[in-house]
Amino acid sequence: MPAAVLALTAGAFGIGTTEFIIMGLLLQVAADMQVSVSAAGLLISGYALGVFVGAPILTLATRRMPRKAVLLALMAIFTFGNAACALAPDYGLLMAARILTSLAHGTFFGVGSVVATSLVTEDKRASAIATMFIGLTVATLLGVPFGAWFGLMLGWRAAFWAVTAIGVVAFAVLVVLVPGNVGGNEKATSLREELAVVGRPQVLLGLAMTVFGFAGLFVVFTYVQPILTRLTGFSEAAVSPILLVFGVGLSIGNVAGGRLADRGLGRALIGTLAALALVLVALAAVLSIKGLAVAFIFLLGIAAFATVAPLQLRVLEAAGAEGRTLASSLNIAAFNLGNALGAWAGGLTIDRGLGLAALPLVAAAITAAGLLLALWSMHLDRPVSSAAACPAE
Repeated sequence: MPAAVLALTAGAFGIGTTEFIIMGLLLQVAADMQVSVSAAGLLISGYALGVFVGAPILTLATRRMPRKAVLLALMAIFTFGNAACALAPDYGLLMAARILTSLAHGTFFGVGSVVATSLVTEDKRASAIATMFIGLTVATLLGVPFGAWFGLMLGWRAAFWAVTAIGVVAFAVLVVLVPGNVGGNEKATSLREELAVVGRPQVLLGLAMTVFGFAGLFVVFTYVQPILTRLTGFSEAAVSPILLVFGVGLSIGNVAGGRLADRGLGRALIGTLAALALVLVALAAVLSIKGLAVAFIFLLGIAAFATVAPLQLRVLEAAGAEGRTLASSLNIAAFNLGNALGAWAGGLTIDRGLGLAALPLVAAAITAAGLLLALWSMHLDRPVSSAAACPAE
């Protein structure tokens, strides 16, 4: 892959770490801020909703700027926001800092996806997207478990200072490796044309399947720390190694999803969403058995991130050249709306008395809704047969 794509991977690592790090720190943050675990979980929903709102606004506001300048500005917002999280004196300001940080997320991945696909040949586009998203999987593989360890050993604020330092390094890598003229050959598209693209039925379906297809993961992942400690019976110290196992699964699934999508996008889309729903159902049955619970957490990582490249490429293809930057950013926003939906649904499940054990089944039901949308979208893509198109004489 070109060096510029690898630079995007570095940026994705930083942003992915700050998105997911709070999941390994829920109990510590809740205790320090004197709020409930479900209230601490809303820090994930707040971040995700910030991505959902910020992605289209910042994408449209920066549409005429050089792509490299946009990427650097977004990484600066990310770095400042994480420093604000580390310094936040109370829950309200921590939420505000999380939302500020989140504003960079959607546009970075949206612009990054377009830049990555512009640097490779047609048959490598999904793999280029997957390469950028490797940063996200490595963030979960290393960033989140080490963040949980930092939080346990040095306090949760130290984890956010560490992410701030990652942001500084990622900024430097982008400065060095991304060429100044990247994206300079893109066809100028009017605002009216870009907004019209978003209204296409297949683009809207693509965004909806991303929201529901990915939301199931966050019903479970948001509350993975209390699930593993209170339900499965692991110690808090064991959570970090298990998150490392989950991260390995994400890395495998991310690469596999990109390769499957390059070979056949429709099959990859249906297959990965179906696999994710099935793994979630199976996870519900094994949460009380430590060994099997860890094994299915690993499989959950594979199935979840195998969906990412197919879902992102589906929206890019449906949008075409006229609106791919806005559509790409909106799809990242859709991923994060799914995150918010999943975190909210998980918290509602707990607060209504169904308990932690019900979370994987709720997650499977939400993912199944995304699968149904994908099946409908593929059905609409099928050409009308000549027999159906021409009435019999």
